[in-house]
Amino acid sequence: MTSRLIPAILCAALWIANAQQPAPQPITGHLAVTPPRADAAPTNYTLGPDDQIAIQAPDVEEISKQPVRIDMRGNINLPMVGRLHAAGLTADELELQIKERLRKYLQEPDVTVSITEFRSQPISILGAVQTPGVHQLQGRKSLFEVLSMAGGLRQDAGYRIRITRRLEWGRIPLPGAADDPTGQFSVASVNVKSIMDATNPAENIAIKPEDVISVPKGDIIYVMGAVHKAGGFVLGESESLSALQVLALAEGLDRFADTEHSYIIRATLKTSTPTEVPVNLKQLIAGKGVDVPLKADDILVIPSSGRKAATVRGLEAMLGMGTQIGTGVAIYRH
Repeated sequence: MTSRLIPAILCAALWIANAQQPAPQPITGHLAVTPPRADAAPTNYTLGPDDQIAIQAPDVEEISKQPVRIDMRGNINLPMVGRLHAAGLTADELELQIKERLRKYLQEPDVTVSITEFRSQPISILGAVQTPGVHQLQGRKSLFEVLSMAGGLRQDAGYRIRITRRLEWGRIPLPGAADDPTGQFSVASVNVKSIMDATNPAENIAIKPEDVISVPKGDIIYVMGAVHKAGGFVLGESESLSALQVLALAEGLDRFADTEHSYIIRATLKTSTPTEVPVNLKQLIAGKGVDVPLKADDILVIPSSGRKAATVRGLEAMLGMGTQIGTGVAIYRH
């Protein structure tokens, strides 16, 4: 009888214990996935002078866990390993070389190399900047900072900056960024004005190694003739400027300007001979007529009026004579 009761008692105890356990709850929500670091280096990143690395070797107490800086010759110096040329290697390749050196002391050395600070970061800054070419980043730099490294923008710089980035460094975090047809690069552009005026700080993105930053020359409109400041003027974000706007950039007309016979010289695609578009500035200044838009490479010509020049010079000569006579009389009376 007792032998039959024991199994029954055990079964009852197990049933009571299971009944007291809380019912399993269904899994809700999203799994927490840690995204990759935006500044993490690609696996094929090549180490260079002034990069900082961390070397983990649990079986070798002599190797400190403190970060190691690659010297300007591209070398590191480790206990039990000695001097090792790290520049030109990836982190994985450097791991293999350290392990090979440690095999003199350990059968299977455990070594991990990670990059803690990027210093050797070549970037190319091309186009309308003061010092175009290849520059080396020093730590984390923004787009505005690297443009300053290149001496800033020239006066003929356009209003868009184009950025090309290898996809190993991730896609460019800007609206409108797209992959190029080869699938190797991310390409985006930003507005120069928003960067310089800091109106949109999100566009002042962090620059990555091997980025190519291109600043194209801006489209130019030219003014020549009877103005105070003849020359070329860069178009901004607009595709055109009106004749009065260009006249304002040229600081206005001089006193001999023929405002009724100005014209625009405009190149045409169909023929090699440019066309002339007449512009009556006298009417435009008076608020009459429709202002004429000038496009890229247009030349606004404002001729001088021979009749007006002769009249003005005659008046000046007469005034000069009057001054001389008046001066002579004054001397005589004195």
